[in-house]
Amino acid sequence: MGDLVRSNIGSLARYKPGKPIDEVRRELGLEGEIIKLASNENPLGPSPKAVAAIREQAETVYLYPDDWGFSLRRALAQKHEVAEDQVVLGAGSCELIELCILTFAGPEDEVISAQYGFAIFAKATQVVGAVKLVVPAKPDLGHDLEAMADAVTDRTRIIFIANPNNPTGSVSTTQEVAEFMKRVPENVVVVFDEAYYEFVDREDYPESMDYLRSGRNVVILRTFSKTYGLAGLRIGYAIATPELANGMNQARKPFNTTRLGQAAALAALEDEEHLQSTLKLNRESREWLYGELARLNVKYYRSEANFVLVDLKRKAQDVFERLLREGVVVRPLQGYDLPECIRVSIGKREHMEVFVKALAKILEH
Repeated sequence: MGDLVRSNIGSLARYKPGKPIDEVRRELGLEGEIIKLASNENPLGPSPKAVAAIREQAETVYLYPDDWGFSLRRALAQKHEVAEDQVVLGAGSCELIELCILTFAGPEDEVISAQYGFAIFAKATQVVGAVKLVVPAKPDLGHDLEAMADAVTDRTRIIFIANPNNPTGSVSTTQEVAEFMKRVPENVVVVFDEAYYEFVDREDYPESMDYLRSGRNVVILRTFSKTYGLAGLRIGYAIATPELANGMNQARKPFNTTRLGQAAALAALEDEEHLQSTLKLNRESREWLYGELARLNVKYYRSEANFVLVDLKRKAQDVFERLLREGVVVRPLQGYDLPECIRVSIGKREHMEVFVKALAKILEH
């Protein structure tokens, strides 16, 4: 039977998401609260307006969704000051990443991404039979954009830049991206994966929309999973030139986003208060965590997202398993070739305190 599976599929590494709370409870027989800091979810949950929209639409789920997502696309186009035909809806960033590769690259074409970049870039590349080129990261684990530009060949079709990057939390700066874009040929599509865009505080963070408005072949990916707290509904979007967006919509499966997802996302866009509360909580809890990790003499990488990469200087899987027994779920990163690191999502202060207390107990012994 194995011969029936294409070799490029059979060799894929299975993506390992953060452990669900129910699975942890079932496996370890734990009682009481389990704190999940593994999947970069919004600790405040969704906007109350989004929840109300979901309830309002609940009785209509027997109907297919609007395939084009007219109302949501119109709202997104107005928000970003682009034409509606430049917006593509998708089931979260993952589907949009796959759509980019399916639309712009084929067998033997090259797709460039960075070491320690989001795992789906390389996985989706392998699925279509394209060639993945993974460029080594800089010493600080960030994208080496100069080296990525050096890697471009006549066969290169797509370059992925995660900004901020998951799982490192690093960003590529305005100057770095500007120098990079000068070197990238016009016929190469640059995909800026900006799933954590709203969390960034740095003034030297590049405005990727400027490249789109200047006519460059770029695709910008955003999501409602993180700051908007709609991860369970799988809803995201891409903004691109009309030509690139049209190609993605041609490749897109029909009805790829749900009625509930579209309604919730539209309502979430209108709740600026919830968004600002999310960003405030993230900033404060993240800074507090930095201080506690420094107190424990644990290395960490400053982040521009809603998670922190922690270097334990020991086998992370062991610490991960011991944290599970303490009722705390984090993300070990051996799948990213970072076997001594964990990624810790930023949660409410009381949840971060439980994590730090558990980590201190483990490190002490």
